[in-house]
Amino acid sequence: MVGGFTRGFKGRGKNRDPRLPPGQYDTGKRWPTLTAEATPTLDTATWTFGIDGLVERPTTWTWDEIHALPPSTYSGAIHCVTTWSKFDMVFGGVSIDALLEAAGPLPSATHLLATCHTGYTTNLPLEDVTGGKAWVAWEVDGEPLPRAHGGPARLLVPHLYFWKSAKWVSGLTLLDHDEPGFWERNGYHDRGDPWLEQRYQGD
Repeated sequence: MVGGFTRGFKGRGKNRDPRLPPGQYDTGKRWPTLTAEATPTLDTATWTFGIDGLVERPTTWTWDEIHALPPSTYSGAIHCVTTWSKFDMVFGGVSIDALLEAAGPLPSATHLLATCHTGYTTNLPLEDVTGGKAWVAWEVDGEPLPRAHGGPARLLVPHLYFWKSAKWVSGLTLLDHDEPGFWERNGYHDRGDPWLEQRYQGD
């Protein structure tokens, strides 16, 4: 998943798009497909998404139930740790705020571990998925999210590097501590802020 890049690369002076974080380039119309796993085929008839751990009401939604929640949209950029950025994306789904409201996080909850139908995991502080910062997304640009990009649904945390936006997401477990996920255990940064170039542990 890691590609070559020059840390701190600033581009061509005044012609560089100010929306680009350091070390990133604009991929244009392309949306590269990168994954650490085989792409699964998931049936929405049996698909579920759940929130458990440090919550008052562990809750699981079916495909129809999660679609019955108030819809929410994100419009903007996404940034991959392999140095590409893609602008003017429009994702549709449901906000993590709405899902957490249903589950009721306990005061002791500070972090979460996102899990996927493939077994992939990634960790996030609660503050990075609340306040309108994160979604479970199943549409992109008005169309169903493609399977190669995490369809039928993926986590979307666009202000962080895109490995945090876990494909084929199946749930969130709320914790009172930070528990590194797949890439974090393999040398990636715990948080992954593109504007701070938090690519690897120690950045």
